[in-house]
Amino acid sequence: MSTGSNGARRIASLLRPRFDAAVCRSCQETIGRRNYASAAAEPTTTSSDPSSTSPVVQPAYTINAGVVLSRPPVITRDLEPFEKAFYLYQKRLNERQALPFTKYFYFKRGTPLDEDWKKKIQERQTPARDIGKYNAYAPDAWNDELLLGAKEAEPEYQVEMLVRDAESTANATSQDTSKKEEIPRPHPRVTEADKKGDQKSLNRLLSRTLYLLVQSKGGQWRFPQSQIATGETLRQAAERTLFESAGKNMNTWMVGYHPFGHFVRNIKPRANSKTGAENLGEKTFFLKSRIMAGQADLSANLHNLADFKWLSKEEISKFVHPQYYSQIKNMLADR
Repeated sequence: MSTGSNGARRIASLLRPRFDAAVCRSCQETIGRRNYASAAAEPTTTSSDPSSTSPVVQPAYTINAGVVLSRPPVITRDLEPFEKAFYLYQKRLNERQALPFTKYFYFKRGTPLDEDWKKKIQERQTPARDIGKYNAYAPDAWNDELLLGAKEAEPEYQVEMLVRDAESTANATSQDTSKKEEIPRPHPRVTEADKKGDQKSLNRLLSRTLYLLVQSKGGQWRFPQSQIATGETLRQAAERTLFESAGKNMNTWMVGYHPFGHFVRNIKPRANSKTGAENLGEKTFFLKSRIMAGQADLSANLHNLADFKWLSKEEISKFVHPQYYSQIKNMLADR
């Protein structure tokens, strides 16, 4: 092998990025491909002839900063039918095992308290009325499984029965019989905004992640974005974009300094009248952000926006262009 060939290989090995031995080859290739710029890309000029005085302007993309502003889930997700039936089965199994211990541990046989307990058990059939009429000592006590869709398996039904049972116990033991005791119900999982279909409200789809989507006056829906200014970092551009698009009446938190996704829109190359460079389209790099309080306000926006919505992942697919959604869908949480 020639000396010149060895020298070329040595230079290539020095220029090749170095990775830890624990990083697999696939990850090394991925890391090598995803070198995001943090400032606006300027058209580069090169000269094919060193003696030439007119440089050659290379084609370039317009670099944008985008913000994926989200409101995380507020409550736990809805249970699947199998999960509802399973939790109820575990509850009944626990009651069937704990019922004999509870009775004879706290109340001695033949005492007034024991007789009072027997009377209450006969009236209520079970110490937990949230699962309906169920007697753990009956001949068919083994048959404690529910059919799919039974109302006793619904958490809302169980909560209502528990509250009613607590109210009846409080009223039976209350010294003041002139006033009926009322126990506050938990807030419903379905809000007024859900019932009205108000997609501008943050008080909807409480078990899902919502994302801020804005609409231009031309009718295009997308995440807030704007072109990065010269000398501006990606995070600075994202913070400015969010402020100029959705106003100052929001308390937000920018999660990091680096993008977690990008969108590329290619167009037919056309020359810029000022620089002479060919514009190939735009590349938008998205930063993740969270809303802590407040609401979007487009009244004084600087990006020609007409409307906004708070949408889940599935709802976003109905508003944005299919090509746009195909490149952003993996950035969005399924829940």
